[in-house]
Amino acid sequence: MSFDIGVYHFGELTADPVTGARKSPAERFDELIEQAVLADEVGLSVFAVGEHHRSDFAVSAPAVVLAAMAARTTQIRLSSAVTVLSSDDPVRVFEQFATLDNLSHGRAELIVGRGSYTESFPLFGYDLAGYGDLFEEKLDLLMAIQASNPLTWSGRLRPALHNADVAPRAFEDRTLPVWVGVGGTPASAVRAATRGLPMALGILGGRVDGFAPIVDLYREAGARAGHTPEQLRVSVNGPGFVAKTSQAAIEISYPSFAQGMRENFHERGQGVHMPRRAYEASASPAGALFIGSPAEIVDKILRQHEAYGHERYIMQLGFGNTPHRETLEAIELLGTEVLPQVRAALAGVTTDDAA
Repeated sequence: MSFDIGVYHFGELTADPVTGARKSPAERFDELIEQAVLADEVGLSVFAVGEHHRSDFAVSAPAVVLAAMAARTTQIRLSSAVTVLSSDDPVRVFEQFATLDNLSHGRAELIVGRGSYTESFPLFGYDLAGYGDLFEEKLDLLMAIQASNPLTWSGRLRPALHNADVAPRAFEDRTLPVWVGVGGTPASAVRAATRGLPMALGILGGRVDGFAPIVDLYREAGARAGHTPEQLRVSVNGPGFVAKTSQAAIEISYPSFAQGMRENFHERGQGVHMPRRAYEASASPAGALFIGSPAEIVDKILRQHEAYGHERYIMQLGFGNTPHRETLEAIELLGTEVLPQVRAALAGVTTDDAA
């Protein structure tokens, strides 16, 4: 099978755990573009950036950052991770990502979600009481925009559209890939499944194979709604880091991860303390964090694939303020060692045979 591996980044502006220094947004953007270029060169499938609306994150406009990457890359797909659709306008979201799709000649994707960080709701004038209803209606509108143009549509939570011309369309009028970000709640999985949309499952903790019931529920609900297995694709997304050895991966990533958990958590000033012992436990073969050598990352992906049967794994790199040089090295290892070994294993051949 063709298994995809990619990278996503939130563009954190976390303090250096040793010096206390912080990168500027411009410095972070330069690094993100360099990382995307390398990911493209080593054959990774997707580079994605998250969306936040507060000063400890650089990226509030993913489509703009991805457009800069599009100008410097040729093959890699470019995605949000996630677009907080509940507090955005689906018309504008479609226009922005269709523009990106044309700039990149058909490489744009969207992961849409309700948003685990909620600062965008009061910023853009939305009531958190409508957290779920807003997402459902806006997701349906986004898919209606995708399906037909011009569009006449009406809902409960925004003004109706009458013969609306939404432009540009996606590159060569293709269907713009839209994944639904799911954090592990059954209702979210069913929401994606009943609409026949692929699920991007965010796994931040627990066991490496602990979300099998959610994946099974997603596929069962999708099948009951009449959707094909080809429509019901699954991506696993979560924090990780890869270095030449397991010990190096821990030593490089832990200080920044712990700092990020303290600084960049959902509610500012209410961070979480992550003891090193707990970090190492989460990075163990049974844990959900993908921290280790290339061989260990390959083993975890394959173990997870046995449980989930998923088609894509996207690793969140740069958590906190992981050093840029080491992040580049991790991207290279993902592309040159992890990806070919995973694909060979799933195809039932050795890496020597696949070469």
